[in-house]
Amino acid sequence: MQATAQEIRQFVVDNFLFGRDGDGLGEDDSFLENGIIDSTGVLELVAFIEEKYGVSVLDHELVPENFDSLRNLGQYLDRKLGEKQAGSHAG
Repeated sequence: MQATAQEIRQFVVDNFLFGRDGDGLGEDDSFLENGIIDSTGVLELVAFIEEKYGVSVLDHELVPENFDSLRNLGQYLDRKLGEKQAGSHAG
């Protein structure tokens, strides 16, 4: 899902880094520890993910393991999209 990863990176750079130093953002860089995204920013990121990809982020999924780096977010989104696709084939 290379396009998805690029879209997420671009959203983070545009909305939280304001276009600066996006090339310096590594896949495993912690959004919170590096001051890239605060708790309000996480909510913005969740809203983007839900709107852009048509998934619902559940309260118990709002953990750093899912939302604290580009890699974590990409893996989380891959799982959610996989569940969504599997659900559309059921029935």
